[in-house]
Amino acid sequence: MNKSIITNFIALVATLSGFYLGHNILYTVGLFALSGAITNWLAIHMLFEKVPLLYGSGVIPARFEEFKLAIRQLMMEQFFTKENIDRFLSTGSGAASSIDLTPVIEKVDLTPAFNNLVTVIEGSSFGPMLAMVGGSEAIQPMKEPFIEKMKASIKEISQSDQFNKLLREELEQPDMIANMQDKVSDIIEKRLNELTPQLVKEIIQAMIKKHLGWLVVWGGVFGGIIGLIAAVTSSF
Repeated sequence: MNKSIITNFIALVATLSGFYLGHNILYTVGLFALSGAITNWLAIHMLFEKVPLLYGSGVIPARFEEFKLAIRQLMMEQFFTKENIDRFLSTGSGAASSIDLTPVIEKVDLTPAFNNLVTVIEGSSFGPMLAMVGGSEAIQPMKEPFIEKMKASIKEISQSDQFNKLLREELEQPDMIANMQDKVSDIIEKRLNELTPQLVKEIIQAMIKKHLGWLVVWGGVFGGIIGLIAAVTSSF
């Protein structure tokens, strides 16, 4: 916005100088430049702020619901379409082929799996033999080695090409893709519902307001050019 202040200041100085010096061309150029710069500055200000008695001002915060809807439509209709999701999953570098389940596997508690194994052994023909050597307590020292070996086996399976192929085929099912699209839509919807008119205004300001200062500069430049043309032609 420094560009806006400098442009308006230069135009004002030119206008006042032309007026007090009686220099018609300088006065006209400064006046037209000032009017162009101020008009564009006011237009930019009216985008973000409500100005009393000026209909249509504050359009961005006033229309924030429409902005939210437009953002949602853009995301769902251009980025997260069923075709794009299917294309992403179908490529060699898609989610199904590049997903790393190791962190998940490390966090999984496999104690129930060991307990179920103990229960199966106790209910089998080996149950009486196990009872003779102390029952289930006798194989408790096997728990940690069992869990480590089980996790290693699951990791190996999850990294195999066959597993990735099956996972990709499952993710590419129409119902799965539609479910993924619905979940993405819900995430976007929840995030957009957190937005307020003030937040929408701040987001858009952060993106474009610093660049809109050039509108003020060019408003002053073209206004000055028009003023020069008007001053020159009026002297004939």
